[in-house]
Amino acid sequence: MGIGKNLSKGSEVQRETITNSKSRKNRRQRSRKMMMSLSPGEKLFDTCYQVFANGGPGIVPPPSQIENLRSVLDAITPEDVGLKPDMPYFTVNSVQGTPTITYLHIYECEKFSMGIFCLPASGVIPLHNHPGMTVFSKLLFGTMHIKSYDWVVDKPPHMPTIFKPSAQTPEMRLAKVKIDADFTAPCNPAILYPADGGNMHCFTAVTACAVLDVLGPPYNDPQGRHCTYYLDFPFSNFSVDGLSIPEDESNNYEWLQEKDKPDNVKVVGQMYSGPMIVES
Repeated sequence: MGIGKNLSKGSEVQRETITNSKSRKNRRQRSRKMMMSLSPGEKLFDTCYQVFANGGPGIVPPPSQIENLRSVLDAITPEDVGLKPDMPYFTVNSVQGTPTITYLHIYECEKFSMGIFCLPASGVIPLHNHPGMTVFSKLLFGTMHIKSYDWVVDKPPHMPTIFKPSAQTPEMRLAKVKIDADFTAPCNPAILYPADGGNMHCFTAVTACAVLDVLGPPYNDPQGRHCTYYLDFPFSNFSVDGLSIPEDESNNYEWLQEKDKPDNVKVVGQMYSGPMIVES
């Protein structure tokens, strides 16, 4: 009887295991079918929701999830978000001075935000940081110059990477140039991390262009995630005792200094009105 009971229990466990396995398989299949039926924008939102579900300041999603979101973002086209280069966002009024940049707000929660920067030719998003964030940027169309930096943290302790030029000026901090190049759509999405990948960057529109940005988590002043702006100076502009970099590498380094938000930066916000991405 004991053996019979054990065999019976074993059969029940086996049936339960098979049932659970089939259930998981069915859920995966339903999930894949649902993703296939979504529009590209809806698929992007759902992927962001999954990737940043357990995120927070300084937390980088696992590599597999990073690659998943990169792949989904890479497939997004201007048509998927209702943008064309001849729209008013991308025209320059000859008498307006600094070109106005438009930010199309798509979605924001405590975990991530989505939006599109629309830059007329010569529009500039000045050098700024992304504290504790993982950021995906997809150039939808046009040509853009990107210059990005990461803080230098790999020098020996006796080599100073921070100094104060004078008592009246903010301190300077050494940064390494990560990217300094033009990019033309279509191109791979750019990904930056809390401490790598070019966390501080500047965008300059060579032609009219649009950039879809995903930030996880978004800026939050009360939580200390401020957007900080910087001035950049060639490494050779300052001589710091105890710090030496080979001459043939010095062009890869620059000094950054915090500054107030530039007065000539004109960014206006508008609600996104293209094809549905997030259910209202």
